[in-house]
Amino acid sequence: MDEQKGFFGLLEKYLMGSMGIIAQYKVVRAITAAGMAAVPFTIVGSMFLVFSILPQAFSFWPIVADVFSASFDKFTDLYMVANYATMGSLSLYFVISMAYELTKIYADEEELDLNPLNGAMLALFAFIMTVPQIAFKDGVMTAVISLKKDAVIADGWAMADGVTRFGTTGIFTAIIIAVVTVLLYRMCVKHNWIIKMPDSVPEGVSRGFSALIPGFVVAFTIIILNGILVALGTDIFEVISIPFSFVGNLTNTWIGIVIIYLLTQALWIVGIHGANIIFAFVNPIALANMATNASEGTRYIVAGEWSNMFVIAGGSGATLGLCIWCAFRARSAQLSAIGKASVIPAIFNINEPLIFGLPIIYNPALAIPFMTAPIVSASIYYAVMKLNLIHAVIGQVPWPTPVGIGAFLGTTDLKAIPVALLCTVAAFLVYWPFIRHYDRKLLKEEGMEA
Repeated sequence: MDEQKGFFGLLEKYLMGSMGIIAQYKVVRAITAAGMAAVPFTIVGSMFLVFSILPQAFSFWPIVADVFSASFDKFTDLYMVANYATMGSLSLYFVISMAYELTKIYADEEELDLNPLNGAMLALFAFIMTVPQIAFKDGVMTAVISLKKDAVIADGWAMADGVTRFGTTGIFTAIIIAVVTVLLYRMCVKHNWIIKMPDSVPEGVSRGFSALIPGFVVAFTIIILNGILVALGTDIFEVISIPFSFVGNLTNTWIGIVIIYLLTQALWIVGIHGANIIFAFVNPIALANMATNASEGTRYIVAGEWSNMFVIAGGSGATLGLCIWCAFRARSAQLSAIGKASVIPAIFNINEPLIFGLPIIYNPALAIPFMTAPIVSASIYYAVMKLNLIHAVIGQVPWPTPVGIGAFLGTTDLKAIPVALLCTVAAFLVYWPFIRHYDRKLLKEEGMEA
């Protein structure tokens, strides 16, 4: 028992405290909110992409391809606009929602006269200023022009199914620019560097003038900073992308994936929603990787809703098999009741009733499998991807999509269905000896009480 207390004590001391503090950072909360706000648009855009390549999943059935080529394929350029307007412009959604949320947080918690809409518009303004590519040659700064194949740049604006830097490649720049812009806006308001209009002036007009001076501050800051970097042969966009590209590549290693789930599950065990914290940082990378898989044919593993598709069927901890076993095989009344009450939500990847009902948090009997089961299923998914046995994730699906269905829709590969089911079974096998022992213990306690 002392060892068990020591284990949870270590988690609380070295993980719960620090991660709890990180979770309360204004920037982290804004990133989480921005990611959630972007999800509906990524799902809509991804589904049009999935629809356009769905016949490839049924290549063994030629009639499907014939039907598509004779009908829907004729309108591809029309309906794929929805994909370009979402996945192809995802950075715009991020910069607006991130700045809006962060401005709102500062306004509410510091009681400042900050307008979230002003913060969002200022951030959008600043981000667009970083998009054009500018070169410094012979003492003159000029917009880059290129007509090379797959690298068309007109007056500094790189084009490929829309403006290239508006897509997922700009997500990290959008996040940083949103933070910097909101901080500049906050500084202007705190120092009263704003134009205040009389109360009789309509709110819309007053709000516009209150953003005037902050707008100039933001503009000059971006121009000066970008000008220095352009003179050095780079720009804001490229400088910001370098460290995030390194982090993105790190998450696609097996070690990186193991670390993601160890941290996530360890936080859950001590009562913190680990996914909300860890995946706040992972999701922007996953969205960018998914878009790259779709547009360039890469095979990034951490992409889209990969976690819910393959790794954590039933919810955090990959508890779908565990829930089904509790519902139909458990002998103790407690596990049987919790399992039956939780099985329907578990099908849709919702397992809070199970986590708090068994319970799993602060429960040494189930802590080890709860931490290791997702690592096992993630390792299977990682191996399958490395062996090129299934297509990469190219489409975003709603996270509650049941196991197998989400894997197929996200990859348009029928082979992804048995892989997802294999991951689910493997995760349950990790739980099996632990849950049987726990069930017998509870049954014995119930018998003694009776």
